[in-house]
Amino acid sequence: SGIPDDVVGLFKENKITGSELLASSMEGLARLGITRTGTLGLLLKEIKLLEQASSDVVTLIEHSPYCFGKILDHLRLKQLHSQGLAKEPALPTVCDLQQSRFEKVVKYYFPGDSAKFILG
Repeated sequence: SGIPDDVVGLFKENKITGSELLASSMEGLARLGITRTGTLGLLLKEIKLLEQASSDVVTLIEHSPYCFGKILDHLRLKQLHSQGLAKEPALPTVCDLQQSRFEKVVKYYFPGDSAKFILG
């Protein structure tokens, strides 16, 4: 991405987390000792790209209690079935309005073939 090594070193030295980086302003970066205008501009551009990329993840995590409930119910029933305490559960039934979000959440937390365990 073109971020100078000395700037990367500043982030490591100050133990800057991803959340802290996303919350950084030009003034905060300058207080860290980053003074070159071009580097500040580049960092702000990269931070903005990270914010955009992470917004989908935040949406999945914070705004999907319905989807998480469906996933957890299915996993609980699968566990009960494995102990002989319940019959084999059917795949989760998800309302049409939530279907797309449900698939995104499942594929995020159960990547690759493991998503088939819940999606079929």
